[in-house]
Amino acid sequence: MLFGKSIMAQIKKPEIRSAILESAQRLFASQGYNSTTLAQIARDAGVSSANVYVYFRSKLAVLYAIYDPWMRARLVLLEHELAGMRDPAVRLRRLLEALWRDIPAEENGFVNNIMQAISGAGPEARYQPALLRWMEQRIGAMLLAALPAQRRRQLAAADLAHWLVMALDGYAIHHHLNPRAAVSDATLRVVTAMILGAPVARRAVAGRGKK
Repeated sequence: MLFGKSIMAQIKKPEIRSAILESAQRLFASQGYNSTTLAQIARDAGVSSANVYVYFRSKLAVLYAIYDPWMRARLVLLEHELAGMRDPAVRLRRLLEALWRDIPAEENGFVNNIMQAISGAGPEARYQPALLRWMEQRIGAMLLAALPAQRRRQLAAADLAHWLVMALDGYAIHHHLNPRAAVSDATLRVVTAMILGAPVARRAVAGRGKK
């Protein structure tokens, strides 16, 4: 009888898991990762703090359960958008704009929560870089697909995707600190030209404002 009760106690209910994630997403968006506790998430979801640990081993695990599918879906959407663009400069600039301007500002600056989480994560959080590796692989494929064949061969061995992701992280923090300041059009033009190996237009150097 006791064995049967133990088995029943381990059964996880999808609706409770969903309630925890919905609660966490609201709180992370409104007050940030660092200011949100598991006790707050549990209270908002209408469950006990102990019950949260039945579904997630840590607050970081809760965040990744929200962030991982969101980021994967967002990059797949971007990939589909870029596939319809034929001009390498237009395609590459749109990739940079999405990574450095759009995504850092989306969902109330949600990406910044990951920066908060990872920077304060200890060994007990058991951070796994699987999503980061997937992001770099997907972004690297989008980057190379945007380049002319000769330039693609020249840059194939360079770890440009890692650089783009690190810059994404930086712009996410920048947006959190100053939401009105985004990466400038001049920066997007200059970096696009650099990656393409093309001359940098004078207006790209002179201008730093947005559209």
